[in-house]
Amino acid sequence: MEPSIKEKGWSREAEESVWKEWVSKEPYKFDRADSRPVYSIDTPPPYINSPVHIGHAATYSIMDMFARFRRMTGFNVLFPLGLDKNGLPIEMAAEKRFNVRLGDVKREQFIEMCSQVLKEAGQVSVNSFQRLGIGFNSWAVGTGLGEVYETDSSDYRALTQATFIDLWNKKLIYEDERINNYCPGCQTTLADAEVEYADLPAFFNELVFTVKETREKIVIGTTRPELLCSCAMVIFHPEDQRYIHLDGKTAVTPVYNRHVPIRPHPAASMEKGTGLVMMCSMGDTTDIRFFREMNLEPVIAIGRDGRMNDNAGFLKGMKVAEARKAIVERLRGDGLLIGQKSTVHRTPICERSKNPIEFISMRELYVRQVEFREELRKLAMKLKFYSDSSRQILLDWIDAVSIDWPISRRRYYATEVPLWHCSQCSYAMVPPKGRYYQPWRESPPESKCPKCGSSQLVGDPRVFDTWFDSSNSPLYILQYSRDDGFFRKNMPCTLRPQGKEIIRTWLYYTVLKGWLLTGRLVFADAWINYHIVDDRGLKMSKSKGNIIDPQELLNKYGAEPFRLWCAIEGNLESTDLRCSFERIDGAGKTIIKLWNVARFISMFEPPASQPKLEELDVWILDELNGIIAYSHEQYSRYNFHSPATMIKHFLWETFASHYMELVKSRAYNRDGKFSNESQQSAAYTLHKCLDALLQLLAPIIPMVTYRLYKDLRGRDVHFEPFPNHSRKTKLKFNTPDIVSLNSSIWKEHTDKGLSLKAEIREAVIPRKFSSISADLVATHNIKSLKWGSELKIVF
Repeated sequence: MEPSIKEKGWSREAEESVWKEWVSKEPYKFDRADSRPVYSIDTPPPYINSPVHIGHAATYSIMDMFARFRRMTGFNVLFPLGLDKNGLPIEMAAEKRFNVRLGDVKREQFIEMCSQVLKEAGQVSVNSFQRLGIGFNSWAVGTGLGEVYETDSSDYRALTQATFIDLWNKKLIYEDERINNYCPGCQTTLADAEVEYADLPAFFNELVFTVKETREKIVIGTTRPELLCSCAMVIFHPEDQRYIHLDGKTAVTPVYNRHVPIRPHPAASMEKGTGLVMMCSMGDTTDIRFFREMNLEPVIAIGRDGRMNDNAGFLKGMKVAEARKAIVERLRGDGLLIGQKSTVHRTPICERSKNPIEFISMRELYVRQVEFREELRKLAMKLKFYSDSSRQILLDWIDAVSIDWPISRRRYYATEVPLWHCSQCSYAMVPPKGRYYQPWRESPPESKCPKCGSSQLVGDPRVFDTWFDSSNSPLYILQYSRDDGFFRKNMPCTLRPQGKEIIRTWLYYTVLKGWLLTGRLVFADAWINYHIVDDRGLKMSKSKGNIIDPQELLNKYGAEPFRLWCAIEGNLESTDLRCSFERIDGAGKTIIKLWNVARFISMFEPPASQPKLEELDVWILDELNGIIAYSHEQYSRYNFHSPATMIKHFLWETFASHYMELVKSRAYNRDGKFSNESQQSAAYTLHKCLDALLQLLAPIIPMVTYRLYKDLRGRDVHFEPFPNHSRKTKLKFNTPDIVSLNSSIWKEHTDKGLSLKAEIREAVIPRKFSSISADLVATHNIKSLKWGSELKIVF
């Protein structure tokens, strides 16, 4: 007998032929005429200028498993690839590439620099996805359903502007002058969600103030002496008896001689520093809340360029760090610095540039969110989280929201704010939806202000926050504002897969914006993944030098071992996965095993119809049915780890080591001891099990299963229905019984140093195995078989 599968093994070269075929033929193209229900995946668009890392490779591979499973269970799967080419990360890359700052060159020139960076980035990320066998709907960039979308395209930006126009017309966006988080490095306003905290080294400086009424000297500690010029009040804790006598008096600040009131307030701590605190505008978020509560007029000392302004007096023009040193030297020279000690200060920093955040007053656009916190909590409870533990991250963030969402930025390479402002009456003109606008360089939709009639209309120079763009993604793929029929029919999007670290940004803002626009949750399920970490458990980052390039991994092992490792290694919903080359290599051995099993089975011709099955064949099919049922249930819950582990064990142990060993003689039937019907039962069952295994594993290792199934059946396994399962059959023996019996017989051989093929002169075997006696006799070379209560072997 010769196997019909001629190749002796799977290889990276075989992978290449499959993924290139898929890229060329696009078999998973979305068909809007398909009558099946739509299953839509709001795929996270990676930044194109930063090649995908091992974490991307793992999470997108798992997303592909979701898509492939749903395709096999009767859904028309909408699984588009998005490429993020918008916003601050692109601008920062351009600044680094051309060694310029945003304000150094004209807007048109800087935008051209960003375009050049994107052009040079090439298609490395896309190629990694292709090599991983990911079945996106299409690899062609376009505006059609399922086609690759780019967030800097006119089509995508037009949608961003359309959502703004809708929210503006609903009175859910307003403009106001407020103190905001500001990153001097990025030169832009930041939302709270874009701020991280880091413990940075600092000096705790003890400064001498004077009480105006009594000339008493009081000492106040601060890590921000450069903000002395903006001090508006000195406070102490209401229960701090040391300072009760100062209530209602006036403090005179050193250097600037500002007269500020002294008041009791619980924001001060009796245990921290001297117990006295100078409240400045604005050192941190505590200062901002305090100034609002006390209705104090802030004095902003830091400008948009990150340098001290006119209010800082002699510090004007200095960077913050320079000003801090200069004021300390001045205080020391004036005898007003009496102590200085090193400390660690919890400092707000920009999540991208890592620069310390400053707080300055700017006029920005805001989306209303504070007043909707209760509704947002209800949405968070309604959304199905996988795993449910991730829900709390969203709830905690909603509870922490204290200001409305600032969405305007003073950058260049992003979607422009579609407004024109009247120079005479300040009226803001919003255009009709339907196209992409660039107000900074084009005329307004109307020549005169509809309020005052003035023709002096100036285009808004600002752009949108990146998250205002990114939160469009489910709306975009479902054709919001472009195809109302498709949108209404298929809203909400089925799944949002994403990392836990952007729950408070991408997930939150998408839920908020989608609800404000539609009154509904914009997706039904949220699959939240943890991280791929290095073999020491550390998060991968460029600074640590532990980034793994997927291209390197694909060149060494191929995609299929990596994908199988992703599924088997652990559940990314609940834990970080340690990347181990050794274990990825180990997963490759399972693919070799699958290939060898398939090649063996391909020696036997499958019967045209199901024959009467032998008891051993009924047992293995029953065992497999349990795995099919479990896999269907768990795959539906986005859990591929547990079923993959079970399938692997079944393949190696139950099926290959036990069933195939027991059925091999009957399948060959070389000496004619078995009836033709019995042999046909063996061949049918082997092929039935192989088909089911290939179908179960198709979402996980799509390329090898595609090739094997195509060679054996002439069909694409990915368009086969997911295998059905039937009820369990009541048998006299079970899998542990079979495993125990075979293992015990083989152990008798090895204990005596005999070959496993050595003849057994007499065997006493428990009676419950009587229905498979012929298979046992042939497999274990038993001369005389008797039935009893316990196993006994005589050689």
